[in-house]
Amino acid sequence: MSERYSLRATPKKTRQPAGYVETPGTRPLSTRRQPSYVSETDDSSANESNASTSTNGTSVDSAPKRRVSRRQVNMVEKATTNNRASNGVASPEPAEAEKKLNGDVKTVIDGWEVGTDPKIDRSGHFDFGGSIGVSCMMICFPLLMYYMWAGATYYDGKFPAPQDGESFVDFVKHMGNLVYNGAFPSLRAFQIYWTFFLFEAFLYVYAPGVYAYGKPLAHEGGKQLKYYCSAVWSLYITIAVMGTLHFTGLFPLYTLIDEFGPIMSVAIISGFVVSFIAYFSALARGAQHRMTGHPIYDFFMGAELNPRIGILDFKMFFEVRLPWYILLGLSCGTAARQWEQYGYVSAEVGLLVMAHYLYANACSKGEECIVTTWDMYYEKWGFMLIFWNLAGVPLSYCHCTIYLANHPPSTYKWNPYFMTALYISYLFVYWVWDTTNSQKNRFRSQERGTLVERKTFPQLPWQTVKNPRFIKTKTGDSILVDGWYGYARKIHYTCDAFFAISWGLVTGFKSPFPWFYPFFFSCMIIHRAYRDIQRCKEKYGESWDEYTKLVPYLFIPYVF
Repeated sequence: MSERYSLRATPKKTRQPAGYVETPGTRPLSTRRQPSYVSETDDSSANESNASTSTNGTSVDSAPKRRVSRRQVNMVEKATTNNRASNGVASPEPAEAEKKLNGDVKTVIDGWEVGTDPKIDRSGHFDFGGSIGVSCMMICFPLLMYYMWAGATYYDGKFPAPQDGESFVDFVKHMGNLVYNGAFPSLRAFQIYWTFFLFEAFLYVYAPGVYAYGKPLAHEGGKQLKYYCSAVWSLYITIAVMGTLHFTGLFPLYTLIDEFGPIMSVAIISGFVVSFIAYFSALARGAQHRMTGHPIYDFFMGAELNPRIGILDFKMFFEVRLPWYILLGLSCGTAARQWEQYGYVSAEVGLLVMAHYLYANACSKGEECIVTTWDMYYEKWGFMLIFWNLAGVPLSYCHCTIYLANHPPSTYKWNPYFMTALYISYLFVYWVWDTTNSQKNRFRSQERGTLVERKTFPQLPWQTVKNPRFIKTKTGDSILVDGWYGYARKIHYTCDAFFAISWGLVTGFKSPFPWFYPFFFSCMIIHRAYRDIQRCKEKYGESWDEYTKLVPYLFIPYVF
């Protein structure tokens, strides 16, 4: 049954400064309670809550006892708890640890089978069609990026196709010439892209920020990595520098639009080069994790789990700053070009500038919440994450911006009343989206005792649900059924879909390329929602059924 969570029901803690994370202490083994082997889902409202009592009432004292070493029991204890005694965390029961260690049940935690070599993936599972599927993706997506760029630049936003009497071979040669002449990776493009890259790396390390701790890594005995979160200051310093460079004439922002083709080529090349360096350096250092033995597939998925130099964590660095700051720069460059050409910025371009700023700002101000997500604690640093963040997101999601930059405002001008309604709707949906994610992350952090209070802009009402209702599951997890998640189980996906559709809508319907992102993203979230539902049904059983009864709507409250 659902129950009400109250901070008054938890042990009183000493108030600590922002960014403080409690150091785990040594705790005695409990022989009265079961352990909760939990795995976190970053896109569900199911939030990790290591319960202090078992919810299924089953006693583990009846389990057969087997001899194991104290070291093995301690290893399982550390790998399967949050290691915070003062947060109401139960200690694993030795018999349960022994049963799982001695082969009665295979225990898999975050892809690692307890007691085996974490460098080897024994699951036998392959995503994306295995080696053949990922090979097609690595070849086809860069080609798709060039195809869309050529259509946006030379075909008035239409699909490039052979002309009458032109053979397919001649058409391919023609497309190759367009890429060579218009998107050759020039030295200037390399300078622009990598100066930005290195500048953001500098800000990551030296800009003010806070520390946060990631999810305990089971294969490393429950170790929690320390992450430095400085994206908020990085964003506003970047905006200030961009404005200074533009208004002084040293680097007009519309240069990003003028050099889009060469910059895209540099980003594609950089994605491949960095992927090769990441893969082979991990092998050389023996830092690989969950390797399948299929080199092409492992190259795509990645070899190393937590690549970092000093406090610079590469997955964290690539996740927020590079894709979304580039996207914001492109929309600002389009606005600057319109101001220079027409003396005003159209409402359509203004909406994209606002939208991309809000998204970049939201990712930056919530950076400390990213450290416990699926990408950070499970996904390895391979071609998939590297290429997508260096090239895929910033230079394929931007075709709404490119279309507006390549056409006069008169060709896509919407009715002022429609644009006013769209602005108001967008800001309302943004409020729902921002507070939805805040409610989920704060609920999760409160249960762990790791909540970091930050006064970042904007401070919106209803960021935290007081005394929220939740369902306690047999795994010890909690499923939030209050706040926005009391209206729809995937309401944050609905907001994301609205954003994507709005980006395409301001361009009209004359070109298909601005609609690539809305179409791609909608397909992705539908697939992800289906996958998450199946996983949660299997994991939570009756608790998930109760959840769907309490919150019957998936995407849109009272509709679907």
